[in-house]
Amino acid sequence: MVEDRPFGVESDGQEALFPDASYPDELVGYRGPAACQIAGITYRQLDYWARTGLIAPSIRTAHGSGSQRLYSFKDVLVLKIVKRLLDTGVSLQNIRVAVDHLRQRGVRDLAKITLFSDGTTVYECTSPEEVVDLLQGGQGVFGIAVSGAMREISGTIHEFPAERADGGSVEPVVEDELSRRRRTRATG
Repeated sequence: MVEDRPFGVESDGQEALFPDASYPDELVGYRGPAACQIAGITYRQLDYWARTGLIAPSIRTAHGSGSQRLYSFKDVLVLKIVKRLLDTGVSLQNIRVAVDHLRQRGVRDLAKITLFSDGTTVYECTSPEEVVDLLQGGQGVFGIAVSGAMREISGTIHEFPAERADGGSVEPVVEDELSRRRRTRATG
């Protein structure tokens, strides 16, 4: 049973989204404008969230005029989740609590989480049983499957320029047949 507190007990309810270690390297990042487009936010939001410490880039922060922030895949994922929570009316104060918790997780752990909110508090569910318990209690109003947001980002992130924090080259992602068919269908 899910207790009336945010972020329930972990379990292995969902399979990892990246079982073959195909998720992006921790040194590969995206500059601010690309992170904004991938996450669906404005540069003004990104800048404000970085300056206030809500979501600071984990690869490289800006150091004075002309320097570029570099956001990791996980950072971009959290940006997308924050945008969705804001769109549903969750307060920035409650989002900060959720983001602090998400920061402590690895990418594989995040793929196992579904976030629910009653408009005030954000709850974490990691198994179907926890989701049912939360919904039966009448607390859940909407949910965000983090693995779904990861799939969305994974499907489009390769379209944006990436760079390595260590100055190395970034290998281009080879598009598989299914991705190519989806892109063709979407663009006509």
